[in-house]
Order: sequence, then structure tokens, then C-alpha cells
Amino acid sequence: MTLYIIGTPIGNMEDITLRALRMLKEVDFICAEDTRITSKILNYFDIKKPLVSFHKYSRLTDAMKIIDRILGGENCGIVTDAGMPCISDPGQILVRLAHEHNITVKVIPGATALTSAAALSGIDIKRFTFEGFLPVANKERSERLELLRNETAVMIFYEAPHKLKKTLADMKEFFGENRCISICRELTKVYEETLLFTLKEACEYYESLEPKGEFVLVLEGKSDKDKSDVTLEQALAQVRKLIEMGEKPTDACKAVAKESGFKKSELYSNLQ
Repeated sequence: MTLYIIGTPIGNMEDITLRALRMLKEVDFICAEDTRITSKILNYFDIKKPLVSFHKYSRLTDAMKIIDRILGGENCGIVTDAGMPCISDPGQILVRLAHEHNITVKVIPGATALTSAAALSGIDIKRFTFEGFLPVANKERSERLELLRNETAVMIFYEAPHKLKKTLADMKEFFGENRCISICRELTKVYEETLLFTLKEACEYYESLEPKGEFVLVLEGKSDKDKSDVTLEQALAQVRKLIEMGEKPTDACKAVAKESGFKKSELYSNLQ
């Protein structure tokens, strides 16, 4: 009775591993985020296995039905729509429950968009933090970006095409227009593309171009030069953003002064 975490291709079918193919054939059933997408993968490799749907709207009772089948002696493979399951993915619930019920969990590694984008970026990466998708709601989104403002590690984000322009504009506002970003599109697919920009250049590039495909954004972390690059206008914009989020003007000025190098009094007087 084992739960197998099975990595699948992120685009190119040839990226599947021999071990992944063997395990997809050997397990008794497969849990899939979207059975329609997984069926295409199985059909491509002529694999016939029962599929069980498990996604972000599934209930705990649905998860326990799967766990009960494994406890009953069946082996289960879990896959996501593309790449490695259980990372920013509902499959993590099944893995946690499996551990709690003393079920053996094994991993069959495969392609991942985040590490592929990191390798393609050309950015010096000693440490990175995976942020997944930014929140959609403006308040939560601003709070997340504010938390990341002083992050020194490289930050990796996923983004959908219809949200890319707003995300780049928000990043430019919070991180400054000179921050370096690598934009990876349609990884391993026919129209794979990697572009290296400053945030200002990225925003300008997409002013007249409609984004298409799925994106991974690799953003440089904060460095010592970032403070000297901040203009008074940008620092005041940061102060106003904090005030909009509920900070007192004096506290907002104090926080931005620490980051930007401007004096608190200078920011406060120009805010009036």
C-alpha cells in the first residue's frame, strides 16, 4: 500500500521518465487534478488505468475515500496537470493524510516549471523562494508584495497571460523599475521563450504586445544598490501605498525611510 507522487511533463511529452511510465502502468489507480488532461498523457503512451479526480474543490471525505483504498491494499499514483504534484497543488492534502495513516509515500521525480525557469533565467541564484501565484484581491496582493519588498533571495512566480501586465506593473511599483526579471513562457513547448529585462523594460515590452501562454517569472532579490536607485518620487509612492493599506503616515514614512535612505522628516514634509 503505497502512494506514488509521479512527475509528468510540463509540455513536451518526451520529458517523461522511464520510471514514471513504469509506475503509471503498475499502480492500481491514478489520482488526477483534471482527468481530461491526464487522459491525454495516458493515451499518448497507451496506458490504461482507472482515474480518480482530486482537485482544489474536492472535500476531505473525497480524500479519505482515496486513503481508504490505499489502506485496503491498492497502490495509488498521484499526478498534476503538468510537472511535479503536491507543490502549490491540492495533492499535498493526500500526502499529508498518507503520512498520518502510516502509508508509504514515494516520489518519482519529473520536470518542474520553477526549476526549469530558474536555470533558464541567467540570474545568479544562490537562494530562491517560490511564491506561486500572487493573490488576486488588491489588499492581499499589496500585503504579499510588501512582505517581499526586502527579500534578498531570487523570487519565482507563476502567472497567467491575462494577469501578466498588471503583475509586472505592481512589481515595478514595489521593487523599482531597475530590478532584473526573467520572463519564461511556454516552457518545453513549441513557442518556448525566455526574455531578460528590467521591470521597466518588461512593462514597456508588453504595452503593445498581448501576452500568450503560461508564464514563470524569475525576479532578482533586493541588493545594496536598490536603496540608492530609489528616487524621492518612488519613495513617496511607497509611503502612500502603506497608508492606503492602513499604516499611519508617520509609521509609513519611518518604514520607507529605513529602506530608501531618505530621512523620515524629508518624506513626511514632501507628503503634505
